[in-house]
Parts: sequence; C-alpha cells; structure tokens
Amino acid sequence: MTENAPRPTTGARRPCVIVNPRSGGGKASRFRIAERARTLGAQVFLIDHFRLQDLATVARRAVDDGADLLGVAGGDGTQALVAEVAAESNLPFVVVPAGTRNHFAMDLGLDREDPSAALEALTDGVELRVDLGYAGERVFVNNVSFGAYAALVQDPAYRDDKLGTTVRILPEFLARHEGSELVVRTGLLTVDGPDAVLVSNNPYQVDDPAGPGRRPHLDSGLLGVLAVRAETPAETATRLRSGQPPGLTRLATPDDVVVYADVPTLPAGLDGEAVSLPTPVRCRISPMALRVWVPRHRPGAQSAGRPPGWAAIRRVL
Repeated sequence: MTENAPRPTTGARRPCVIVNPRSGGGKASRFRIAERARTLGAQVFLIDHFRLQDLATVARRAVDDGADLLGVAGGDGTQALVAEVAAESNLPFVVVPAGTRNHFAMDLGLDREDPSAALEALTDGVELRVDLGYAGERVFVNNVSFGAYAALVQDPAYRDDKLGTTVRILPEFLARHEGSELVVRTGLLTVDGPDAVLVSNNPYQVDDPAGPGRRPHLDSGLLGVLAVRAETPAETATRLRSGQPPGLTRLATPDDVVVYADVPTLPAGLDGEAVSLPTPVRCRISPMALRVWVPRHRPGAQSAGRPPGWAAIRRVL
C-alpha cells in the first residue's frame, strides 16, 4: 500500500461509477453496489455483457457529460481501463473491489471482504497519488506478463482455477522453452531468452515467500521485473512447490523495460486479461499519475518482507 500524505477530499458533485455485475461471480450484485452508489449520489453505468462495449469510451463519455469522479466495481482488468481515462482527465478514481483477486485494492488497503465499503470514499475519503504502468499504449495497475506467465492467463481454465492451471501448465512450458524467443532490456541490463517475464507497477514484496504477492508501495516510481528460465519439468515442479526460484532475475528500476520478441505481436497478460501487444513492448512507469480516493478508514498497509519466491510469484498473476 502507498501512503504519500493522504489529503482529505471535498466530495464529488457528479460521480460516475461503472459496475461489472458479473465480475467476481456476481459480487457487485450480492453487495448491492449499484444501489448503494446511487444512494450516495452517483450516476451508475451497468456493463451489459450481451453488447460489445468499450469501457474507455464509456468513461470518456461520462467525463464529457460532466462527471467529476470515475469509479469502477469490477476486477483489475476493468479497473485499468477506466483508470487510464481518469488519469488523462486528472479526475479522482474510486476502486470498488468486486473482482476475484482484487490485487490493486489489496495494495491500497481496501476491504476486499466488503466491496461496498470502498464507496465510503465518495463521502468520507482521502486522496492518494499512485503510479500507473504502461505496456506500449495500454495501462496496467498491477502487472503485464509474457511467455509462460502469459500462457497461463491465455488458458481458458486459468480464471476458475489459477493455482491448478499454474501447476499443470508452467513446468512443461518452461522445460520445453515454448513460445517466442524473448529478450528483456532495461538500463544496462539484458536478459536473454527468459521463458517467463513479469513487469509490475511497483515491485512485489512479501512477508512470507509462501504468502500472496503484495506491493508495499504504489508510489515509488519503479517498475518491478521478474524474469525466469527453468530446466526440466521435474525440477521446475519441485521448485514451484517448495518456493525455490529457478533461474530468477529480479530487480526494480525507474527505466523503461523493453521486451523484444521474434514475432510482430506477443501474447501477454495485462492485469490478468489475455491480450496481444505489438513488439517490441516498451513498459514504463508514470509516477503518481492517478488520483485515487479511498475511505478514510480502511484495513491498512501490509509490511514489506523478503523477495518473492515461486510460491509468491504464482499468486501475483
């Protein structure tokens, strides 16, 4: 979580909250997010999954119509789409953790067990400034992944069974060195031929290598980089289960991170969503680009810990 001198807010006059009713298995509906948001004076836009809708266009239309705050009840992928519009419009942004994992909300210290509590930011909140990551022209609030990590996200079973899909796919993928040949360059460092690459909006750290990945800061102005190359399936599976990092390069950098590949477009996982990005993919950090409103009272920060091992890495995808 980030704590860069939170500032009291004065309230929004025309907030707009975009609600994904299917995200997190219908979490927004169970917690009556739309109804509560309307009670607090927000205009609510419900995503219709039976229609093709560009959420960035929806958000820009709301801004054109006079919205002075944008909020999203949904998963991290949906959050990133609207966060980009909020940042470019210099409007405050409210995160309602109605997705499955809600990593961004976790690192902001929000209550993931009660998503509706995040709406308190509309009336009794403080403002934080946080960084945004960019992969080419696409924003990410958590991370962008390539190689084996992206293969996990691209697998249809991943959304419903993340851990099981990881254990099933990752060892064989790494051992066979499947996919495109990757090269990662940042500053003076070059990593040749990694099988899995993860670039994050601020570095991940954990209290316990067997615990979930967390970012103690969202305002460091640094990209986190994890690049992995593994050997045999048996070795990879053993290390994956024991938390030992096989062939792991880990660093934090203010420099752009460029991922080269031998193909014109590269499969990637952007905040857990399967996408394809034109190569080379230049990842950068935009320091304190996003104004996030959070409730004055929230669970709080998690302390920083040791560098993540495989057990932690597999939980930040």
